[in-house]
Amino acid sequence: MSGGGSASDGGARGDGDRPRDARTDGGTQSKSGTLDRALQDITLTKRIKWGMAFLISVVFGFFFFEALAEVGFSVAEILYYWPEFQSALGDFFPRTTLFGLPFVDFGSYWQFIQERDLFGAAIVTLAMGFAGTVLGIPGALILGVLGSERVTPYPFNFIFRGTMSVIRAIPALVWALIYIPLGGVSPFTATLAIGTDTMGNLGRLFTDALEEVEDGPIEAIESTGANRRQTVVFGMLSQVFTPFIAWTMYILEINTRIAVTMGLIGGGGIGYVLQTQRSLFKYTNMMATILVIFVLVVSVEFVSQRVRSYIRGEEEEGLTVLKLIIEFPQRMARSIWE
Repeated sequence: MSGGGSASDGGARGDGDRPRDARTDGGTQSKSGTLDRALQDITLTKRIKWGMAFLISVVFGFFFFEALAEVGFSVAEILYYWPEFQSALGDFFPRTTLFGLPFVDFGSYWQFIQERDLFGAAIVTLAMGFAGTVLGIPGALILGVLGSERVTPYPFNFIFRGTMSVIRAIPALVWALIYIPLGGVSPFTATLAIGTDTMGNLGRLFTDALEEVEDGPIEAIESTGANRRQTVVFGMLSQVFTPFIAWTMYILEINTRIAVTMGLIGGGGIGYVLQTQRSLFKYTNMMATILVIFVLVVSVEFVSQRVRSYIRGEEEEGLTVLKLIIEFPQRMARSIWE
């Protein structure tokens, strides 16, 4: 009896064990299938990404080579004119000897700087950038404030936003050409062009700053019974006073570079000296002028960024003369059409 009971119990346990083993095998197979599908999905996603990357590369390459063809870019032409370019480089960097070793003849640069009073021309350029910035501030403030949806209800604020967009769409050099009937190509018209350009660029920055002000101070001013004008001045503009100064200093940096380029079309200042020497193929004199331009622009940018850092009460990372020097060519190039 006991043996039979044991056998029965054993059989019962055996019968009970088989379903559990079946469930375990099924679970393992289910997990394995899920893992396989996940791996397939990952593989498919990678293939799609690689395919998209390849397609984008092909499209980018097509437009790049089309752009080269449109501008007539030719390696053969570079090789053809390379000897002439090497000769010009020799004039850009005249050589002398120092302690018996070859050295750049900075004396040639200094002689031309004194002869043409390039520092005086640089002051004219700085005056153009500074005066243009100051002339553009009132218009930028008006357009910037009225362009904010917090001040002017939608869609009427887009009248002022559109005005700023039109101004910004036209480069400062083109504005200078537009103003030629007012006084020819001169520092006067160049300053007007810079002032107009400032209204669009600085005004848009003002608008963006106003869009981010806190609601608390505005509600506090309104709770005192202040009218709309008082609310705007004391509730909104008071919050962005420091950013306004910081953005204005930044625009001054840009306008100084623009003032240099104005001289390239006859607008006066040190840029005009550079254009004159280029037309005479006086490469040594050109390099002397470029050095003064470099000192002017980097000095203005360094002072401007120091002021911005001071009014914000913080130190900007990477704010060094070395960084300004390294990024100088890119900023000059961008400023021409900003």
